[in-house]
Order: sequence, then C-alpha cells, then structure tokens
Amino acid sequence: MRKRPLGKTGLEVTELALGTWGLSGDGYGPIAEGEIERVIPRAIELGIELFDTADIYGKGAMERVLGRMLPAGSLIVTKIGTDLGSTPPRKRFEVGFLRQSFEQSQERIGRDSLDIVLLHNPTMLAMARTEPFDFLKDLKKRGTLKAWGVSAGSIDVARAAIRHGAEVIELAYNLFVAADLHELAGDLADSGCAVLARSILSHGLLTGHWTAEREFYPGDHRADRWTGPELKQRISQLEALRPVVTGPVLTLRSAAIRFVMSNQLVTSAVLGPRSVAQLEQLVREAGFGPPYLKDTALAELAARLKGVGIMV
Repeated sequence: MRKRPLGKTGLEVTELALGTWGLSGDGYGPIAEGEIERVIPRAIELGIELFDTADIYGKGAMERVLGRMLPAGSLIVTKIGTDLGSTPPRKRFEVGFLRQSFEQSQERIGRDSLDIVLLHNPTMLAMARTEPFDFLKDLKKRGTLKAWGVSAGSIDVARAAIRHGAEVIELAYNLFVAADLHELAGDLADSGCAVLARSILSHGLLTGHWTAEREFYPGDHRADRWTGPELKQRISQLEALRPVVTGPVLTLRSAAIRFVMSNQLVTSAVLGPRSVAQLEQLVREAGFGPPYLKDTALAELAARLKGVGIMV
C-alpha cells in the first residue's frame, strides 16, 4: 500500500483509508453479524493504516472497535461536534462541548493522544468563530493531538477551514462531485492542507449496477438522497463514462476510484465497504500505483462529463 504525505503535518498515510460509517449500521442499515470483526483485520492485512470514523458512528461504538483492534502505527481520523443527546441531534461547536467530546473520544479509542480530529460538518455560522480552532490548536500544542481540521460539506466551509489554518480537510470528491476540490487547488497548494476524499463512489451510484427503479431499505440514507427523476438522470449520465472502462480499468467502479487517486491534491481516498468481499474488490480495482489513469483517459473523462452537464 503506497503512502502520501498528510499535508504539512509531517505524517504519512496510506493512499486508501477505511471509512466506518457504513460498518456502523448508521448510514445504510444493519450489516451482517460479525462483519466488522472481519473487515477491519482484513484492511490491516491489505496494508491500510488510516481509519476514518466519528464520535457518533454507532453512538461511539466504532471508536471503541478501532481502539481495540488497530495495531500501533495505525492512524485514526475521528470527528466531533454533534450532540446526540439533543432532540433532535444538533451541531455544537462551543469549546466546552468540544472538550467533553474530545475527552470521550480519548476514552473510547484508548489513547491519550489522538491522531487526527476534525470538526464534523460545521455551518458557515460556526466557521465565523475562532474559539473552536483555537481549542484544537491548543490540543496540538499540548501534545494530545497530532493534526486537526474540518470535515466540510461545502466549498465555502472548506475554504474557511483553510483560512483558519486547518491541516486536513475532508470533503466529497467523485466523478459527479469534482468541481469543489478543483476550485480549491490554489488554496490547498498555498496552505499545504491535506485532503481526505469521501463518497468516492457517490454512495454506490458509481458502481454502475443500479437501475432507475432502484429501491433502498429502511434506514438507508440513500432513500432520501435522490428523487426518482434525479436518480434516473444520474444513471443516464453513467453511460457517458463507460468508454473509459478498458485495459486495466476493468469496471466503472475501478474508473471512479482511479479518478480520485489520480488527483495529487488527494492524500487518501476513504473507502466505505460493508463486507470483506467489497473491501477486497475496492483495493484490487484501485490498482497498484500511478498512473492510476492515463492523462488521455482523464482528459476523455472530463470531456464526457462536460458533455452530460457535469463540470469538473
């Protein structure tokens, strides 16, 4: 498993990371019994050393699992800033709440010093305050945190995070949602901020296996993500991408992963498998090193995406 520098932090991380939202059962509904205990050790065997979670995944259970199962040297990205005790749950970024959340993550993970902590999808209103960032900077100064940043839901939040000095940002990046990261290229180059790319398969859409009549089970967030017409449009747009599936790029899923890994702005691509079979498939189809996609293939992809109304 190849590694890339985590921006200006001095850390190095594997190009592929294991995301745990799907494994928690929160995002896509229940998973098969015992699958967590199989997926994480297999990810370690495959060479993955970066693991992405949040204090709310499984109401903290995923932090405990990672803390228990990961060997020394593995890095954990966790996120704080959501109050599950509120009805309904709400975002909270005041220092008192963040301190409590940080200490609870320390306890669940079982480490005095946490690796990477991100503010979890703050609004632009929250980004206008300096106190949350001063708090994270102080934790790093004290040695209880190695790196900090923001999990951003928009380009405005990502840009504000970089202005505040974030060392890491996490944001959605895939063939359908590429323009934000590309627009941030100058900010990232100037700041040395690292990028963790999530939703690299657009929640499964870029596997290319769905029909316009695809239905989702209760508890699966995708049931509310697209309207029927939106899903039909996205699936029709996939056809424009299929010509790039050639040679070592065996599937549309492989093209989607390789597109993300071809971007040197991306430090690590966060995978979201819910089984060992899915994990092995994703790692295999990512390829074994650059060029993940040739420049001609990337240019062809950009042209085809533009042709169906998607700007990259």
